[in-house]
Amino acid sequence: MPRRPNHLPADAASARNSSSAAKPARQPVVRPSPDIPTALLGNLSPSQFMRRYWQKKPLLIRQAVPGIEAPMSRDELFELADQDDVEARLITHFRNKWQLEHGPFAPDELPSVEQRAWTLLVQGVDLHDDRARALLDRFRFVPDARLDDLMISYASDGGGVGPHFDSYDVFLLQVKGKRRWRISAQKDLALQPGLPLKVLQRFAPDEEWVLEPGDMLYLPPHIAHDGIAEGECMTCSIGFRAPSESELTAQFLYHLAERGEAAGKAGALYRDPQQAAVERPAELPAALVERVGAILAKVRWNEQDIASFLGTYLSEPKPSVVFDPPQRPLNETRFAGAASKSGLRLDRKTNLLYERRFFFVNGEEISWSGAKNWLFDLADSRCMSAKRFVTLSHDSSVTALLHEWYRAGWIQVGEVA
Repeated sequence: MPRRPNHLPADAASARNSSSAAKPARQPVVRPSPDIPTALLGNLSPSQFMRRYWQKKPLLIRQAVPGIEAPMSRDELFELADQDDVEARLITHFRNKWQLEHGPFAPDELPSVEQRAWTLLVQGVDLHDDRARALLDRFRFVPDARLDDLMISYASDGGGVGPHFDSYDVFLLQVKGKRRWRISAQKDLALQPGLPLKVLQRFAPDEEWVLEPGDMLYLPPHIAHDGIAEGECMTCSIGFRAPSESELTAQFLYHLAERGEAAGKAGALYRDPQQAAVERPAELPAALVERVGAILAKVRWNEQDIASFLGTYLSEPKPSVVFDPPQRPLNETRFAGAASKSGLRLDRKTNLLYERRFFFVNGEEISWSGAKNWLFDLADSRCMSAKRFVTLSHDSSVTALLHEWYRAGWIQVGEVA
């Protein structure tokens, strides 16, 4: 598992993080209130939605986001799919044959928009576009530790990815054109063999709707579904992390072992001074099994170990993420001056989580001995006003920490009113 994000500049575009660039002020994100009804959830409050529907049953919401426009145009999406650090997939269903290709895709590598039955899937659009990030933030009534990314699906007429199921929760928000969705709570989830993507062998839909821009469909895990574009369309999929038990177990044990090494607690090497000569060298010695069993039985952990693991593991950026430090970083004094005038915000790619005693930023654990409220607020709001920074800047340790994050490309200055 990668332990540190790449802090090296990706290209000349990293200059956008410099405070010298002229940008309009960015308003703080308004977080969804748990107990206030919202059109996004069909006039349910987030608390009501989580109790009644989350991981329980589907919900169709007409005009969840009235008047919505796609976070980016078709051409902008195609340009994004041509970048090396973007996960993009092309799925075609020509002549009744499924095919899957992985990007990046040059403009001439995509089919014509006039060609029927093809789909372009672009993952993690929120990492590359502020409009997509703002749309994703509407769903932060679910913990950030579970929120994964915003994917945009572009489809020509008749395009889709076949009837399938997901192992995680998903909100399917129509942002352009129309898409016909059919869903089923069927228990038979067998897949067609020999295909490059997961398509159900048998699909028996029991509900069907056509979604238009602003309409949204929520699906819990393992609900079979099939979406077919009716004309050219774009759909935003807001997905959530759902690691398997085996993945969590393996990564937690790796975390414990790594922390043990870092603290100099690796213990003695395996020894077997009483091992006798053997006639069958390929046989696993019973004494070896017994001795290793005794070693493993000594492994202990507590609640803080679990919290530390989850914070670092779930805040770890994806392997493809590259942070863009400013090309000409301000020194600490000039950084403080810029933040005092314009505030700061977390970079789109930054993950900042916390629990009672520790903070976790992009896979790193931070023990902060000072007042913590400002860090709580920064993590929840993903920005800090100029006025708040001025108040905090009297503490040199706060300014030093934020300046360090700025130099790494984890925060940006000059974009918050």
